[in-house]
Amino acid sequence: MNPALAADPTTLITRPWDDFGLMDCGDGRKLERYGRISVVRPEPQCFWAPHDPAHFDRADAVFDPQGEDDEGRWRFKRAPIDPFVMSWRDVSFTARLTAFRHLAVFPEQAANWEWLDQRIRQWGSSSPKGGSPKKKVLNLFGYTGVASLVCAAAGAEVTHVDASKKSVAWARENAELSGLSDAPVRWIVDDARKYVAREVRRGSKYHGIILDPPKYGRGPTGEVWRLFEDLPGLMADCAQLLADDADFLLLNAYASRISGLSLAHLTADALKGRAGTVDWGELALGEADPAGRSIGLSFFSRWTA
Repeated sequence: MNPALAADPTTLITRPWDDFGLMDCGDGRKLERYGRISVVRPEPQCFWAPHDPAHFDRADAVFDPQGEDDEGRWRFKRAPIDPFVMSWRDVSFTARLTAFRHLAVFPEQAANWEWLDQRIRQWGSSSPKGGSPKKKVLNLFGYTGVASLVCAAAGAEVTHVDASKKSVAWARENAELSGLSDAPVRWIVDDARKYVAREVRRGSKYHGIILDPPKYGRGPTGEVWRLFEDLPGLMADCAQLLADDADFLLLNAYASRISGLSLAHLTADALKGRAGTVDWGELALGEADPAGRSIGLSFFSRWTA
């Protein structure tokens, strides 16, 4: 009994919503709408020509890369842009123009937020009447907490883990913005590997696990994370944390040397002895027109029982 891999990949495309949209892309750049502002950021995958190059010249902010590791600086059409609030369904969060080209939210993940929301709400509909304890979700490398808050809003008890004290504080602020300050969320500043290892020793169990590891990172006390070297061991430990009646394990990765298929094989290998299926593929941002362009940005695998 082992998980069955989907025969073909799936491309999950996030289309524009009220607070976000891919407006145009090409010539190595993408033009996006975040709330009321428009931003231009580098995107090497966009080999093609943009629909209208003049649109890029009217953007409120443009990111100019400098050096390596996505660092650089923002140029503003007028004054620097203050942090501002965005929403996705029941969850609100603060966006900021960071020194690493992103805005503290990865909108292509909305495809995963949708999936998490649906699965967790199904838990409630399948629970026996009379009330039962909330099922537990572990979110590793949780960053600013959008996925954690989506899960909490859907009815799960969430443990949010990130090595950055600043990111966890930011996630708490997002919980307040979302009206979820009293939701059952535990906010943990810790190295993901160390936390999971302790949970294994404690005999803790979860019904869903989310992993969104970086290619490279550091823990709160200097621990070094390297995706290709450290992910297999972490996945093996996560498999031990899944309850007998666990529902899912979602793995996402941003790395040019990885693929959805490789993540799927890693997931299936970690979950030997369990039934279920593993679907896999790519997350992408798409223009409003379904016949328009889409940009592939990350890879995923998802085990479901």
